[in-house]
Amino acid sequence: MSSRIHRPFTAPPRRQRGAVIVLIVIALLAMLAMAALALDGGHMLVNKTRLQNAVDAAALSGAKRLLQVSGAAGAATVVQTAARDTLLLNASAQNGNGELATAITRAGGIGSFAVVELASSVYGPFSFPGPADASYVRVSVPNYRLSEFFWGILQAIAGPDPSKAVAAIATAGPSPTSPCDVVPLMVCGNPAQYDPDNGMFWGYRFGDLQLLKTAANDSSPIGPGNFQLLDLGGNGGNGVREGLAGGIKQCNSVGEQVQTKPGNTVGPSVQGLNTRFGDYQGGNLSRQDYPPDLVITANSPELKYDDSESPPRIEHQNLPVTSSNGHLSTATRALFDYHDWEPASSACAAGTGSGCQSGGVFERRMLKIVVGQCSGTDGGTSSVPVLGFGCFFVLQPAEHQGNEAQIFGQFVKECEGDNVAGPTPIDDAGPQIIQLYKTYIDNNRTPSGDS
Repeated sequence: MSSRIHRPFTAPPRRQRGAVIVLIVIALLAMLAMAALALDGGHMLVNKTRLQNAVDAAALSGAKRLLQVSGAAGAATVVQTAARDTLLLNASAQNGNGELATAITRAGGIGSFAVVELASSVYGPFSFPGPADASYVRVSVPNYRLSEFFWGILQAIAGPDPSKAVAAIATAGPSPTSPCDVVPLMVCGNPAQYDPDNGMFWGYRFGDLQLLKTAANDSSPIGPGNFQLLDLGGNGGNGVREGLAGGIKQCNSVGEQVQTKPGNTVGPSVQGLNTRFGDYQGGNLSRQDYPPDLVITANSPELKYDDSESPPRIEHQNLPVTSSNGHLSTATRALFDYHDWEPASSACAAGTGSGCQSGGVFERRMLKIVVGQCSGTDGGTSSVPVLGFGCFFVLQPAEHQGNEAQIFGQFVKECEGDNVAGPTPIDDAGPQIIQLYKTYIDNNRTPSGDS
């Protein structure tokens, strides 16, 4: 039997070329899919970041505006406008946000593109116009459609209509913080009379009328030669003038010692304080650097301090002034006080008030003042322990008459927070900053994936 050699089967050249073409097509499709992911995915990430930054800014702007206009008529609409305007400004900025501006136009305007809502709690529920006591603002853009490059290839692979869009949401509101712009004044407090739950703060209650700076011949609660002035690192009279005009950027803490400043320093005290009422006389203080409050209304004639009475008292037209839950009055008339200024100020901030100061600044008449543990015998330069900080509403400009330069105010609240603004909202009184919070999407406090 003769042996035969079997040769392996070899496909014809043309059939081999057909198989290679199939492989090349598959490889090209894979490369195009990768290009789609790289280009379109990168495009999405960049625009998600830009959108989130714009929404964050809008929420912060809205929350800051809400702090100013809370309680005024139409406050929610004012807040909504402020948030939307900030988002529009970011969209029109020359930093690559042209596509965002186009998307807003394509959506039919900012009102259809972004949602602005308010709530009294950072956890919600959020709505518009929201509750009367709202203090948190949420801004959301649920559907920001983006331009497509190779996205059609991914659609063919992934299925029908995987739309190329991003979303963003941000929540902003107040957080307490320690006072870092105190004025160089001090009132004396009693540490045994501190009961915040019952509205008592070192002997002060809401609306209490208080002499914030004594004058010559007055009996100083600090000690002989002191007129309730502090040395907070300023340069003598200039430091007092500038401190009363704009506050001193110094973060004091409870338990620290502050140095008293002896001497009446009448002229600088009057010049500094009165900038808050739009009065600029002496000391090179300008309206540009130290603008007035939005509302500079005060009682006419002014309040006076009568130390001939026992005990000394604050009077208006020779009649003693009394305070009932912050409402100041004499036996014959009601007086302009914090209760009158607060709604007027909110209305001015909302653009609905009358008699508002052009270029005025919100809450310039609120002074953050050290509350010290005085001995009554601290003469000259002395160290006094800090009990806390009080927010006082200054009632009228200071009047310079010889050695007289008294300052009158109403106690409003404790100016003390938790020192550092944190991620958790804290129910506390005091000066506040506006910060961003994690956004929650339901009552179970589920965090949003878009914030």
